[in-house]
Amino acid sequence: MPLSARFGIRDLTASSAAAALAVVLGYMKIYRLPQGGSITLETVPILFVALWLGVRPGALAGALTGVLKLLLDPYIIHPIQILLDYPLPFALLAFSALFPHFPRTGILVGNGARWLSHFVSGVVFFGSFAPEGVAVWRYSAVYNLSYIGPEAVIGLLLVPVLIRRMPLPGQK
Repeated sequence: MPLSARFGIRDLTASSAAAALAVVLGYMKIYRLPQGGSITLETVPILFVALWLGVRPGALAGALTGVLKLLLDPYIIHPIQILLDYPLPFALLAFSALFPHFPRTGILVGNGARWLSHFVSGVVFFGSFAPEGVAVWRYSAVYNLSYIGPEAVIGLLLVPVLIRRMPLPGQK
């Protein structure tokens, strides 16, 4: 079944535009961490589309963002790591749409799911970066929280304001 049969034109357009904007915003780094990861505004368009249009368009926007980031600036160690660090964590931001009446809760859940994907990748593939004497799981948890946490706060501040200003589909 073609993608256009599973998604409406509005959903495809919004998801694609959100992915493109997310990639552009990802290049405008507020802070860059030494072993990858940075604080940006890239999650805002994905969270917005998820909360505005639902889980499927949000997941599409996130997955497209991850694929574009993979194509434009890859850091590849293993095929599974590609999935855990690129399309999956950004697609998981769409879990925010599971809480349409509580967008802040949804934003925290979506970012928590994203963090979990990066955490697993960090434990399995980037454990060698952990300082001596620090458990790999602890290093991965703190390292990934150090940039996903601030991005979640940015989302908590910006996305609800944007959602309030945008009519829901079907409303004028």
